[in-house]
Amino acid sequence: MSVMISGPPEAIRGSKVDVDRLHRRAKAVLCAIGQGRSELSIALVDDRGIAELNGQWRAQPRSTDVLSFSLMEGEFSDHRSGMLGDVVISVETAARQATELHRGLDDRVAKLLIHGVLHLIGHDHVDDEEANAMAAEERRLYRALDS
Repeated sequence: MSVMISGPPEAIRGSKVDVDRLHRRAKAVLCAIGQGRSELSIALVDDRGIAELNGQWRAQPRSTDVLSFSLMEGEFSDHRSGMLGDVVISVETAARQATELHRGLDDRVAKLLIHGVLHLIGHDHVDDEEANAMAAEERRLYRALDS
């Protein structure tokens, strides 16, 4: 199992994301979804960086909290080896959300990580049934952290 974390960029270095804890939590999530031998890339970015990616890949040039780029499907899936894909988290957006929700930044980032990883393996929330199933899995995985 390999988890690679990049960022955050210099502009948000004071964000106080505990990268070591995030690394442990990412490994726990991979094990909990039966992907303990897989590889995962996590990028911690600012709002500007995620807005650029959102515009380029989803034609929505605005910031968002998390983006997922799965290698489980699509034209490169045959060449993915053990790599699940990339989860990109805007630390700036996560920090605002954490404040609004009266939660810690590390906990908010963990929830966004879980959400992103579930997208990598095919979960979605387009309709109510999918959204309910994904939310239940998010809760299960969050409870599995740090236990």
